[in-house]
Order: sequence, then C-alpha cells, then structure tokens
Amino acid sequence: MLLHFAASAQGYTSFFTGDTTDALAIASGGTCMMGGATEDDNAMRWFLERSGGGDILVLRASGSNGYNAYLYSQLGVTVNSVETIRFDNATAATDPYVQRRVAEAEAIWFAGGDQWDYISYWRGTAIDSIVNEGLLQRHLVIGGTSAGMAILGGYYFSAVNGTVTSATAMTNPYNNAVTPDSTSFLQVDYLADVITDTHYENPDRRGRQVAFLARIFTDYGVAAHGIACDEYTAVCIDTNGIAQVYGDAPNSEDNAYFIQVNCEVPGNQPEVCVPGLPLQWDQNGMAIKVYHVQGTPSGGQTFDLNDWKTGVGGNWEDWSVYNLALFSNPGTAINCGPVAVAMRTDDDLQIFPNPVRHARLQVCLSSAMITLVTVRNALGQVVLRRDGSAAHCQTLELDGLAPGAYWLQALSETGASGHAFLVE
Repeated sequence: MLLHFAASAQGYTSFFTGDTTDALAIASGGTCMMGGATEDDNAMRWFLERSGGGDILVLRASGSNGYNAYLYSQLGVTVNSVETIRFDNATAATDPYVQRRVAEAEAIWFAGGDQWDYISYWRGTAIDSIVNEGLLQRHLVIGGTSAGMAILGGYYFSAVNGTVTSATAMTNPYNNAVTPDSTSFLQVDYLADVITDTHYENPDRRGRQVAFLARIFTDYGVAAHGIACDEYTAVCIDTNGIAQVYGDAPNSEDNAYFIQVNCEVPGNQPEVCVPGLPLQWDQNGMAIKVYHVQGTPSGGQTFDLNDWKTGVGGNWEDWSVYNLALFSNPGTAINCGPVAVAMRTDDDLQIFPNPVRHARLQVCLSSAMITLVTVRNALGQVVLRRDGSAAHCQTLELDGLAPGAYWLQALSETGASGHAFLVE
C-alpha cells in the first residue's frame, strides 16, 4: 500500500512515503558523502541502489520532508519507502518507534543542519548503537550532506561552540570554537581516522581543516586524514574502500580533496600548535599531501582509501600553513610505506610524575626508542630539546622551568606522541 502522511509525537515528527510493511531487503553497504548544496543525482542513485530496494530513513534535526519525493520517485530507483524523522529534541532518541525504524532501515541519510544537534541528540544513545550495529551486521548504507557529512568520521568537528573560520582556527588552533572531537560516535568503515569538511569552495574551510588535523596530531598523537567536498560534489565509498567522486566536471568545478600528513617529511609535525599562537605547519611547504580530484557524472575518478596513495584522474598538491595563510602548490604522488605513516596514540607515551615537583621528569615510550624530546611552554616557545638516548625511557632535568603548563612531544622512528604536564 502506497501511503503519504506526516505524524507528530513527543520529541519527533515523521514524514512517510511508500509501503509501511518492512521490506526485509538486503543492503550492500557503502558510504555517500555530499558537500552541502543540492544533492548530486548520480551519487544519490548509487546510495539508493545499494539499499537493495529497501527502506530509506532520513534523519534530521530541522526542516521538513524535502527528501521524500526526491528519493522515492524522482531518481528512477525503486525503493520500498522513504521516511523522514525530524528530531525536535533529544527525547526522540528514547522513543521505541524511532529506534525500531532505525533498526529496520537499509539506508540512512543524515540531512544538513547543525552537527552539534546530531551529536548531542544521538551520541551515546540507542540511536548510534543501532546505527553502528546496522553498519557491522546488516551492511547498512549510510550517508549525509553538510552537517550530515561532518559527523561521519572517527574524528569530527563537533561545533559545540558554533562554527569557526580558517582565519580564527589558524590564528589560534586552541580557540574555544576549534573543537575536533574523538569521542566514540559513528563507526564507519574506512573513516576511523578521518575528519571531514564540506562547502569547500569556500576559502574559509581549508585552513580550518588543516588546523583540525594539527590539533588531532598534537592532542592525540595521531596523523589523521581528511576528506572534503565542494558543495555540489559527492564522495561515495564502496565496501572495498574505493572512493568514487561524483560531480559535473568539466562543466563545473566540483572538487574533492583527500588530505594527509606528508609521511615523506621525517618527524613531520606542526612547528607551532599551542594555545594563543598562530598555527605553523610548514615543513618547507611540504607539510600536507593532498590528492585533488574533480567529480564527474560517471564517478569514474577515484581514490583508494586502503593505501591513501592510488588515485585515478586527480592531481597531487602540497599544502602548508605559515604566517596565517594556507599555501597550495603542485606536488608529486606520495611515496612512503605504511610504517612511515603509522603514528602512535598517547597511550604509548608515559610521563611521570605529573605534576612535576622536584625538577625531574621521566619520559617513556612503550613500543619504540625515543629519538627526540621537545618541551614547549604555553606561548609555544621551545624551552627544552633533548636528543634521544636510543632507549625506551629518558630522564629530563627541568631546573629553571617556571611553574605552569607545558607540552612535551616525543619522537621515534615510527612517529610522534604528545602529552601535557604541569610544573609546580
């Protein structure tokens, strides 16, 4: 039976189109990410086809039923139903009907809006648990645009304190609006170490995403990756990790960017990433490697997320941040093995005692030999630098350091880890 209706309940509003009987279809997985403007029809067909003709669920925190007719009848792909559930407040996450519809969907699309609404409504609730179970067990197809794309990475800009521009993020990467988050949320294949961004033709986006990557590196010791889309561009990732880029090139400039810390630079890390000082991540103009590829109607230009170096149809660029500006220059294909790009998390770095009371600090890496230790003060100035001792542990004498907060970075042949400490 074909039905069209809207229904409201406490905490949410449902807009339904199609057959109310659960389709019991078999989805084939994958992730579709869009840059924030009108959806690319070819990418959305890709998304719908991978649902196996099942039930499509649109989740949003504002707006209405604009997706229903578009997804149900305007793209030429037969599906059982399209339902939009608008979360009017956080209580909807506890509603049995909402939870059942999330569990029955073969494909879930996150609309645009404010990503902090999505994070605060769904993170740590039954909703993200059911979505993650669907991704793991049922080959659920997932996707989103704008804010809906922003929440798909294992790292994500939470916008808990509002949005942020590149100028602000590069001026002070610890401004309270610069909020890259790593709290467990959605667990999407191939995106565990990725932070996304959208609306990328806006020059205010690129510098801030590099600032997010710098913060992730500095705060967590992880050389994360970035994926970004222009407004009319889509990146669709199949279950083999191949990202197809959809758009209207060559008629339009529809671009996607695959961004990574340049593993060819030994000990690559931000030169300055501390509270109150401008970000500097230059490394002689070679800090960041980017594969820049235009989207086409066929989605024939691709990038392989298994190795982050094999692409079809794009060009490599070198990015860097210096003197409050982001620089982009033509580059060459990245060329280094998996060991060179592996960066440890801070669990591998131990420092004690913390706080420091007697001018002596022990620094240990559990899985590698220390090659260099650097200590910076709250202004980002290097106050101590010691070559490694070819051992897992090193003792630092901190005589002369004033009381206050400091940042320690320990390098080894396999990467970098960082940790804050106090001197009392």
